[in-house]
Amino acid sequence: GIVGVFGYGGGVIGRYCDQPEMFPGVAHFHTMRVAQPAGKFYNTKFLRDLCDIWDLRGSGLTNMHGSTGDIVLLGTQTAQLEEIFFELTHNMNVDLGGSGSNLRTPEACLGQSRCEYACYNTQDMCYQLTLDYQDELHRPAFPYKFKFKFDGCPNGCVCAMARSDFAVVGTWKDDIKIDQEAVKAYVAGEFAPNAGAHSGRDWGKFDLQKEVVDRCPSQCMKWDGSKLSIKTADCVRCMHCINTMPRALHIGDERGASILVGAKAPVVDGAQMGSLLVPFVSCEAPYDDVKEVIEKIWDWWMEEGKNRERVGETMKRLSFQKLLEVTDTPAAAYHVKEPRSNPYIFFKEEEVPGGWNRDLAAYRKRHQR
Repeated sequence: GIVGVFGYGGGVIGRYCDQPEMFPGVAHFHTMRVAQPAGKFYNTKFLRDLCDIWDLRGSGLTNMHGSTGDIVLLGTQTAQLEEIFFELTHNMNVDLGGSGSNLRTPEACLGQSRCEYACYNTQDMCYQLTLDYQDELHRPAFPYKFKFKFDGCPNGCVCAMARSDFAVVGTWKDDIKIDQEAVKAYVAGEFAPNAGAHSGRDWGKFDLQKEVVDRCPSQCMKWDGSKLSIKTADCVRCMHCINTMPRALHIGDERGASILVGAKAPVVDGAQMGSLLVPFVSCEAPYDDVKEVIEKIWDWWMEEGKNRERVGETMKRLSFQKLLEVTDTPAAAYHVKEPRSNPYIFFKEEEVPGGWNRDLAAYRKRHQR
């Protein structure tokens, strides 16, 4: 907010030396955040043009990429900001990223462009939501920062459920596909487990029971020596079995995503993982069902959130039940984090059939001692 480009409230982080007379070369040392393409695909011309701009108008130092996901250009002077902004937007067709109390630059994994496990098109959703929410990205109006991250599958290559306020994590509804012949080939040692990733030393013969079945967190797998079976109702989509035996197991066909809300990783409080809000949503363009959830959360958070309070902290303060109400999400068993410590449940009048007006005599007649 100290310094920036005309019309934008974010994208530039002002840095000033507190002894400019002693160090005039770094009296100003502003950081600029530049929005990265979804999945971080670049050609060499783009990278050379970017470096040419920064060599001419900045310090030449870059951070590819910061923990925000942005291209971070470190160190320039106030007089150069508008010049750099013009060159980036007009000549390179790239925009500034988010900084301050706004939507930060959305981040996605490689998705279906490179990964066989991607359950939806992460790059397209990231791109579309970046375009749709330009105003929230560049003109801070939130209580504090808000991050989108898009993981194509539960492997979580951008750690969406651990470090974003709104995580869209790919998942599937139906059964994991099993090739029983390939399972037997792994057991016989014909295929290397983990796609050969840990083949640097001799770990001994592959033990399916010990290395896959016993390690299943929900104990939903069974191996009888000739057939592997998976109880889909108990599967938590941890990906361990698929990662260990990629030639034998594959994600299901009924694909979409789960939405988790409220993750953050502050130094003082300690990390807070995202809470599951929507167990399954189909991810089809133009992603109206996802945007509907986002906008309901924003409306509530901007009204109720305190200054510099992330949405996860607002959820903790006002309750997850309140989040379910404002997003019109029916409560489900998936939302239970732990058993209640408070044995009393308070209902609203509209939730109780017949309201509060009860006939005590009629009640005692039904519940006689």
